[in-house]
Amino acid sequence: MNRAIVHMDMDTFFVSCERKNNSKLDGIPVIIGGGDRGVVASCSYEARKFGVRSAMPLRMALRLCPDAKVIKGDYELYSHLSHLVTEVIQDKVPLMEKASIDEFYLDLSGMDKFFGCYQWTQQIASSVTQETGLPISFALSNNKTVSKIGTGEAKPKGKLQIIEKDTKAFLNPLSVKKIPMVGDKTFQLLSRIGIRTIHTLSEMPVLVLQQMMGANGKELWKKANGIDENPVVSYSEKKSISTERTFATDSIDMLEIKRLISGMAEKLAYQLRQEKWLTSTVVIKIRYSNFDTETKQHKVAYTSADHTLCRIALELFHKIYTRRMRLRLVGLRFTDLVHGNHQMNLFEDTEEQMNLYQTMDYLKNRFGRDAVGRASGFDFGN
Repeated sequence: MNRAIVHMDMDTFFVSCERKNNSKLDGIPVIIGGGDRGVVASCSYEARKFGVRSAMPLRMALRLCPDAKVIKGDYELYSHLSHLVTEVIQDKVPLMEKASIDEFYLDLSGMDKFFGCYQWTQQIASSVTQETGLPISFALSNNKTVSKIGTGEAKPKGKLQIIEKDTKAFLNPLSVKKIPMVGDKTFQLLSRIGIRTIHTLSEMPVLVLQQMMGANGKELWKKANGIDENPVVSYSEKKSISTERTFATDSIDMLEIKRLISGMAEKLAYQLRQEKWLTSTVVIKIRYSNFDTETKQHKVAYTSADHTLCRIALELFHKIYTRRMRLRLVGLRFTDLVHGNHQMNLFEDTEEQMNLYQTMDYLKNRFGRDAVGRASGFDFGN
């Protein structure tokens, strides 16, 4: 059976959400980002014409496009509209994977005998726009990589079908930067040996790429040749990660308990980033010495950032701990997870924070997850 894999991506999602609520933003350069030291989380196509890009320091973006309207961002609005889009798509397809807050994969394999897959996808996209007021683009092919690249070429408000026999002709002229796993460093490495197009990359000997890049070399060659066997993974927001600590002796030491919660948040956030998850719900749990147990939760914008999750966890603890009683247990859980990378939370991060996370994660990956961390999160007693 031939595979039919669709990639759907909301067009400039954060900007589109803001424009849905304020039509005065239509047609003008818009940047979603934090303060003076923040970075660009999203920007309109009008701003992109001036060279503004996501993850760019906000100060640089404003030098390129000084007339842009800067909006800090409405986390709750983006999460709410993401859930609406998810519900619309999920109700209409047999298998859907939510790859990020604004990105989806659909597996329509075998549905051609009931309804043309391309026509069906068009109707789904139309339903999303009609029911949410948000623009969306998509591409249909026989695998996830080609469809994702296709969506990028179709944007904005575009649609594309890449038939299997036309895959190479579609990919060959494109820059290797169009391949999802190719970042700036990989692009620079490939450019130094004259590989700038997917066509050139696809003709490289696999062994040469493996020598250059290790296991990723073979994977990159496969993608350049339009090969991707990765399945669409059924979406669920019920998955969660958690940790808890039962004290050897019931405790009322608030400094110790807060330090413990900070450490829990940091370790769980690191796990989120390693497994490419983002959470939208933080849950704190406490158990008093008399065994009374209470929990409290708070919705957040999808994130995997230590500083955000630690702050929310401590705020929840202050709200839930209402008795002057000793505690025997403290727990923390992140739930309502979706696949995605930390860059989704750019609208509240600074460039320094992003660099710090990358460095800390690198050290943890190399020397162990306890090799480095925030001072408040270390357990100096163990």
